[in-house]
Amino acid sequence: MSRSQRSRSAYYFFVRDRLPVLQQRGLPVARVVDGFPHLTQEWALLTVEERMFYAEKAQKWNEKKSLQKAAKEMLNNPVPAGVTTEMYRVTSLLDASAISWMSDQAVLADTFYFLNVYSHGKLPSHCDQRFLPCEIGCVKYSLQEGIMADFHHFIDSEVPPRGYRYHCQAASDATHKIPISGFHLSRTCYPVVIRELLQFAQPARGAWPRFYCKSDDRFRISWCLERMASIAGVDSPLELLTVEDLVIKLYQKKYHKEPSKTWVSRELDVVLWDFSSNTRCEWHEENDILCCALASCKKIAYCISKSLAGVYGVSLTAAHLPPKDCVSNGNTNLRRVILDAGRFQESKARGSGSDRRIHSPSGVQELVPSSCEFEISPFVQGKRVFKRDPIAAFSEFWAQKLLFVSSVKLIQLCMSWVCNGTWCRFD
Repeated sequence: MSRSQRSRSAYYFFVRDRLPVLQQRGLPVARVVDGFPHLTQEWALLTVEERMFYAEKAQKWNEKKSLQKAAKEMLNNPVPAGVTTEMYRVTSLLDASAISWMSDQAVLADTFYFLNVYSHGKLPSHCDQRFLPCEIGCVKYSLQEGIMADFHHFIDSEVPPRGYRYHCQAASDATHKIPISGFHLSRTCYPVVIRELLQFAQPARGAWPRFYCKSDDRFRISWCLERMASIAGVDSPLELLTVEDLVIKLYQKKYHKEPSKTWVSRELDVVLWDFSSNTRCEWHEENDILCCALASCKKIAYCISKSLAGVYGVSLTAAHLPPKDCVSNGNTNLRRVILDAGRFQESKARGSGSDRRIHSPSGVQELVPSSCEFEISPFVQGKRVFKRDPIAAFSEFWAQKLLFVSSVKLIQLCMSWVCNGTWCRFD
């Protein structure tokens, strides 16, 4: 991207106004960027009102350039028929009261769209660009059919504001690892992303479907959609709700009681399917990167399928869970990453090697591997199940402790003999 197309800061316009003064001083400043090192002290002495004056100039210039870029892109990528070209608020943020069903069949027939948008970090509130969207993922899901379709794009994001490039790249390296520049895969511009997202979520009987995301991601996703839509200049009546409210409503519909929203949010952050096949996009899968926008959407669908599909009488298929995790009887083989290998090996050595079972809310027993110390099904409060007799385990524990203490005492006694010169020498 050429320099003339980049966003400009308030300091840029300050230097541009002071450029003739620098030239009168005899400094070699042919361009505005040449004057940047010479005016840092004068910029620091400006008052808040003077800085706001240049900030407003920068904002107006950036908005004008954004509209010109959007108009140029719209000529190359026309919007679908029937979509207006008004500026708009892309999402309406609704609460849980908007979610309701008349019967269980309505729940099974309902279609949900799980959406996530990743960004190159989060910029401070005084920046015009709070986020730089770089990846979008969405899945079409129903309890009856499972995941029916998915949508994924790498996004051609805007240039980071001056001085924040390292901040944005560091945030990316810590999560999804998508580079800001030099990415070998093709990226999609804002108008095309919005257009294809609207085509992916085709309205049924004139009513637009609802999109769901995690509550912690709602502000970022909403902002990114609004930004992309404002650049594209299109209108869309998308509704963005939280998936926590959806799970609470599904749980309440069947069990007639409401679980804690904090607890549901915690249970959605599972790691059971981080390394499952057909979960991440191809690039994140090849590079073994966990953070993927598409994977985050699929894992939400997996959690709901694992916990609530059986409750509504739906048999789990490869569309509900990853193929390797789905078995004929509807149960899943739970897998997890062992973070403390030493503690895991000790617990495995003390274990009996036999599997144990826990109960799901539907009353069906689920097999839990013996290598796991304790597992519970998502959204269900489980109870600890001991694999061994607690009294025998307690006795064995203290026997090992006493043996260790005896060995330490013997070593200390030998060391004291050496230090005191009482060690017997044989010549």
